[in-house]
Amino acid sequence: MNNQVYHSSEQKLEIAIIGAGISGLCMAINLKKVGINSFKIFEKADSLGGTWRDNTYPGAGCDVPSFLYSFSFELKYNWTLNYPKQPEILQYLEYCAEKYGIKQHIQFNTEIITAIFEHEQGVWSIHTRTNEKLQANILISGCGQLNRPKIPDIDGINTFQGTQFHSARWKNQYNLSGKTVAVIGTGASAIQFIPLIAKEVKKLFIFQSSANWILNKQDHKFTEFQHWIFKTFPFTVNLYRLWIYLTLEFLLVNGVLQKDGITGKFFAAYLSRQRHQKVKQAALQSVLEPNFQVGCKRVLLSNDYYETLQQPNVEVISSRVKAICTNSVLTQNDQKYRIDTLIFATGFHATNFLSSIKIIGLNNQLLEDKWKDGAEAYKGILISGFPNLFMLYGPNTNTSNSIIFMIECQVRYIISCIRLIQRKSLLYLDVKPSKQSLFNQKLQVDAAKTVWSSNCTNWYKTDKGKIVNNWPQSTLCYLLTTFGANSNDFYCLDKNKK
Repeated sequence: MNNQVYHSSEQKLEIAIIGAGISGLCMAINLKKVGINSFKIFEKADSLGGTWRDNTYPGAGCDVPSFLYSFSFELKYNWTLNYPKQPEILQYLEYCAEKYGIKQHIQFNTEIITAIFEHEQGVWSIHTRTNEKLQANILISGCGQLNRPKIPDIDGINTFQGTQFHSARWKNQYNLSGKTVAVIGTGASAIQFIPLIAKEVKKLFIFQSSANWILNKQDHKFTEFQHWIFKTFPFTVNLYRLWIYLTLEFLLVNGVLQKDGITGKFFAAYLSRQRHQKVKQAALQSVLEPNFQVGCKRVLLSNDYYETLQQPNVEVISSRVKAICTNSVLTQNDQKYRIDTLIFATGFHATNFLSSIKIIGLNNQLLEDKWKDGAEAYKGILISGFPNLFMLYGPNTNTSNSIIFMIECQVRYIISCIRLIQRKSLLYLDVKPSKQSLFNQKLQVDAAKTVWSSNCTNWYKTDKGKIVNNWPQSTLCYLLTTFGANSNDFYCLDKNKK
């Protein structure tokens, strides 16, 4: 890419987007919609899809209803299930990329490892793992939060002689039939694949660090008649989406997630009743009882997890893992469990945003150093001292509603920033430190009022307790917050006055 900013009736900007997942595709499609075509997506893998390309474990799917987990500008009327599975989501993303002509803009097998801002030219100098050098006026990260699998640091992990893998890097060619398997972790991925692999393995040991709150999953197949209704009367799709959105917004975001709220207490009682109805053994009931407020960790959805744990070939171990041996797992109470397969369902390095890329902004400041006390950004999108760098699904933009709603808000805001650069012929814009600081001070005050700040360990906060992943207010509030760029929020450098 050359770094020239072209002048015509409309100034053309050259834009580099990192990642061809949901965020990157949404950004690219909307750029084309407003007539900006001078962009390129750099994708480290050989295909698009991000999370939905990587996670191919048995039963992989989304816990947001399918009609809401889709782009507002590309509604799909014929979803198979109320909660979509991985293959259908990936197919949908492939379809969107094809329909909007995005694939021609993607450079696959290209991993960005360094990005340095050259302030005099107002460009980002970008280096890839294969030593390719690029320049772009605007750099947009679509890396997201859940892309780097986290393997726990357990003694002896490298001595294990059996087969081991992370759930996000599932070995689909590996046959689990007749195997003795250990699963470490009981989060959102685990409760999806455990009921399925339990049917084929000889023995399944589940190592649980803490019990989760689990809600029955209201899943069902859509009928041909429902598909006909949605296709014939498209407004019904929008009404259905709106109903799902409002239900999630008011029950979860404005209800359950508020610390010590009455809604949360009722919800906890309801979930406890569901659990006691399904789990008959008193000892297992005790093991599966959460010791934290509902919502502090992600509330999980499943109709068959509790039933699976009561199968004769399944055992839940609540004692923490002490070490991995050549053919066994050793727990803190010195019990050994002989296994031949080890599966990690231990999540991702979610709080370490952009940590796989060395990013250097103004005054040679390293982003990693700036974020040493926890990541933060202005509206979750811009970082002071790093001009013309934008993030999608950045710090404090995760939600219990649809993340696609949040991403679309961010995309609209970024485009408004690009329009500001075009309109004023700017070399770059850089958010003011005071604006970013005030925004995050208020955000952390609001976050302290949520259940995420209560006494539990979750992937939403750093080891020191700073909540860096979740948005603590309503998604409607985020929509209004990101409605459009205000030039007063930025230091704007005019190209003609540099």
